Amino acid sequence: MTTWLITGISRGIGKALAQAALARGDTVVGTVRGDAPGIEPRRDKLHVLNLEIGDPHAIERVVAEAFDRVGRIDSVVNNAGYGLLGPIEFVTDAELARLFDVNVFGPFRLIRSVLPRFRAQNGGHIVNITSIAGRAPMAGSGAYAAAKSAMESLSAALLQEVGPLGIKVTAVAPGAFRTDFLSDHSIRRSHRRSEAYAASVGPALDRLDEHAGKQIGDPARAAAAILAAVDAPEPPLHLLLGPDALRRTREKLDAVIDEMDRWEVVTRSTSFAP
Repeated sequence: MTTWLITGISRGIGKALAQAALARGDTVVGTVRGDAPGIEPRRDKLHVLNLEIGDPHAIERVVAEAFDRVGRIDSVVNNAGYGLLGPIEFVTDAELARLFDVNVFGPFRLIRSVLPRFRAQNGGHIVNITSIAGRAPMAGSGAYAAAKSAMESLSAALLQEVGPLGIKVTAVAPGAFRTDFLSDHSIRRSHRRSEAYAASVGPALDRLDEHAGKQIGDPARAAAAILAAVDAPEPPLHLLLGPDALRRTREKLDAVIDEMDRWEVVTRSTSFAP
């Protein structure tokens, strides 16, 4: 049996993961922002704590309470977060600061708080829910992509630091899943429309609106995939979820390799002459 700490279990993939873990007999400590998670209570198996992930003073208190309640925690999942859409030019300082507080600094503080406990118990698994936007960004979501790219890079470096200590790290990048991520619960918008970006950001946001509620991704299957990764003897560092995420990542990698090849001569020309 696995014991989990999962942030943001009120909706979406976080809720689906908590339900899937409980269904197989695991213990879940889940955080919410005041609202009940809508998950059937299970005696001594589900513990719900209130946490505003962007509050720097709340993280240590909640982590300490979580470990006090269940003793050992095997897997910590940084899931809580939200999106921000709109042209980069129109994102305000306040919008960007809030986005990074919730999507980067909060998860970072949670990881920092958990690591001494994982080292003391000689193991654990950190799962960071990022996004395909962090690996293959698109117009209209640049600020959000930047936050998720930060978590991707943090995860990759973190594994190199803590892997020798028996601690595992996985960055999970979902594509489009049929959650309420595109609703006002989970998305914010800077300036919705601008003639200057009508040809680039406009179509990208239109496509997102058209797909809201019709996404191909099943949150329950995403949860099953995350359980399989955590259960694996050698879990992946980078886990893609969804065929759209796979397609976008392959297209991005192909484009990067093609550009590297075209500019290789220039790249190699920058060393001191022999």
